[in-house]
Amino acid sequence: MTEQKTLAVKKVRNGRGIVALKNFRRGAIVMEVTGRIVSDDVVWGYWDVDERRGANCFRCDDDHYIDPNGKIGAYANHSCNPNAGIVKRGRKLLLKAIVSIVAGDEVTHDYSSLLGADDVWTMRCNCGEANCRKSVRNVARLPAATVRRYRRLGIIPDFIMATRR
Repeated sequence: MTEQKTLAVKKVRNGRGIVALKNFRRGAIVMEVTGRIVSDDVVWGYWDVDERRGANCFRCDDDHYIDPNGKIGAYANHSCNPNAGIVKRGRKLLLKAIVSIVAGDEVTHDYSSLLGADDVWTMRCNCGEANCRKSVRNVARLPAATVRRYRRLGIIPDFIMATRR
């Protein structure tokens, strides 16, 4: 998949985000999250220098993250009512459409689906959705119905669910 022909970074409600340049049907892979694999210590080190860079990293296993710095994934924004979600296939993180996405739509996912119960990072939410939770926190703080829906859709990786136990 060539992201340059299917996605673009554009001005969106909350700054800049990933916008679809074509339609994606429900279940389609929108993109692979690419970047450098770093340890959790490296991510926490980012907070002292560039808080935004640390916040943009994607947890990909118990103690490793994908740092998408310089890649389109760095512009992936949160929504409490996302149109996409992260799925893990092997060593890859993929952004999958969970509803149909129309060209021109911002592609969003729920950050909480990649925040294990052991994650302490939080963010005030400004997604503007009717069901906005006002705060982005770890998976253990998601409403039970949301967890069930996300699990049915396959967008909470098993290693994140394991932290809830």
